[in-house]
Amino acid sequence: MKFRSIALAGALALSALQAQAEDLRVGVTTTGVPFTFIDTSTQKPTGAMVDLAAAIAADLDMEPEFAITQFSALIPALQTGKIDAISAGMFATDKRKEVVDFSETVYSYGDAVFVSGDDTGSYQLDDLAGEVVGAQIGTTFADQLQAKGIFSEVKLYDSLADIMRDVKLGRIKAGFGDKPIVAYQISQNPGLGVRLVDGYEPMSIGKVALAVSKDKPELLAEINAAIEAMKQSGELSAIFGKYGL
Repeated sequence: MKFRSIALAGALALSALQAQAEDLRVGVTTTGVPFTFIDTSTQKPTGAMVDLAAAIAADLDMEPEFAITQFSALIPALQTGKIDAISAGMFATDKRKEVVDFSETVYSYGDAVFVSGDDTGSYQLDDLAGEVVGAQIGTTFADQLQAKGIFSEVKLYDSLADIMRDVKLGRIKAGFGDKPIVAYQISQNPGLGVRLVDGYEPMSIGKVALAVSKDKPELLAEINAAIEAMKQSGELSAIFGKYGL
């Protein structure tokens, strides 16, 4: 009887470990509409990259577990093992590739500039030389703007909402952000008091992908296989199309 009890306890422990292994812990943000944001009716993460991660997890017979994380803390969370993957509006840059591995590209876009709704100017990057501009900390846009060296200051913010507030109040001349995210937020919230500058040529076009730790090549291969299958079936396009992307 004692042996059977020990065997049963061992089987239960093994089952618990297997159940735990079936969870895919995914880092997302709340400020990346329509890629990742909180559904106010359910208070749960949603968006194109959330739906994509859930679809990938289902393909891998895993259960997605979403961890809401500040954008600048996503890669550190991945490196320390707090999450298994990042699924956000994150560009696969050479600098980031030094510390994490990226999946196949799932979406591409560039930066946008926005100004106060009262500002009727049409701006390109050089037109804003000498001005104070804003960007979200940890983004490629922030690094690019600082490298230009033409602004009186590049202020860094935790969220896009904070940048929009300071643009509206005239504290900074213009803000920079992910074009689909900025466009979606302005279209959904006319009272933000800012407008997208039409005709602006982005500094670069970035490729969005999921990120995994460099010590999990098997997971990366599985994610890539799932993405390729969704590209072929049209499911990938349908996921992004749902959010106007």
